[in-house]
Amino acid sequence: MTVSSDHPKANAQRTLISVDAMGGDQGPAIVVAGCSESAARNADISFVLHGPAETLEPLVAKRPELAGRCIVRDASGVVTMDDKPSNVLRNGKDTSMWSAIESVRTGEASVAVSCGNTGALMAISMIRLKKMPGVNRPAIAVLYPSTGPQGFNVMLDVGADVRADADDLLRFALMGKSYARNGMDIERPRIGLLNVGTEEHKGRTELKEAFELIRDAADESEYDFVGFVEGSDLSGDVADVIVTDGFTGNIAIKTGEGTATLIGNGLREAFQHSIWSRFTALLAYGSLGRVKKRFDPRRVNGGVFLGLNGTVVKSHGAADATGVSSAIKLAARLAESEFTNRLAARVATAPPVKEIEE
Repeated sequence: MTVSSDHPKANAQRTLISVDAMGGDQGPAIVVAGCSESAARNADISFVLHGPAETLEPLVAKRPELAGRCIVRDASGVVTMDDKPSNVLRNGKDTSMWSAIESVRTGEASVAVSCGNTGALMAISMIRLKKMPGVNRPAIAVLYPSTGPQGFNVMLDVGADVRADADDLLRFALMGKSYARNGMDIERPRIGLLNVGTEEHKGRTELKEAFELIRDAADESEYDFVGFVEGSDLSGDVADVIVTDGFTGNIAIKTGEGTATLIGNGLREAFQHSIWSRFTALLAYGSLGRVKKRFDPRRVNGGVFLGLNGTVVKSHGAADATGVSSAIKLAARLAESEFTNRLAARVATAPPVKEIEE
């Protein structure tokens, strides 16, 4: 979806991105700053910001990069990180998050971005956007740092739903393949199924069934299935897409985040131990900076909700302006590639979904 603009430095048509300006831990000023940073780098995007007009309009006015490229949609309510999704569904129609998703549902915007409550965002997205035909469970896909040529692997699901049967895992593979192809320019992604070992006889029944389904669909769906992969392969170069259920995936990424924090703190303490270690840190400053930049989570901030009739990007709640800008960059790229339509076509090639026993 594009929007006309009279901004003198912009193209006649721009991709319109719907932004929940009130989500996140650091407040709307950071979200607006992220939009401004994105606008300065990409002349082909515009924004509709959702939240209290009396709060957002002064913030937007301070950002010349947003002049003529930003609409403020008044929404008085705010979804907090502590709100239960069920309560938001009952009472959240006046919130900025609901309004942001509504812009995608009506076709006004191409994609929505929010730093807010993940559970509430998924619940609203499922109710308002609905699941794609052929999808029983949507998934959240993230980019996991890796030694692969792209520097990141796609991993899904990481928390949309704790359950997933063999049919779901097949659809996760198809959706992950589409994301890798459209979001990372990987023509023929390698897909791996996360398990407790690489041997075909290992794992739960649904994993063994999913193994066969994903393997059999590989040629027609134009990806390479590498079989079972282990936790140590998440950051390796064995697969471009790692498929798992939301329970396992969420634990995996949180473990990775905790490990990275532990190592970072350990290095900081080691380099501050003595005057000689501090001197060594100065000598290694350039190399440490390059490592930090490569694994900076702000560069790939944004989990993508897959399997819905509309694209939603979930930014990290603690994201700063650079992190918000990265999520917007991802959203713009997916919108410009018509990702939702491509994803729907990909899912449609899968065998009919089996009924799930709740």
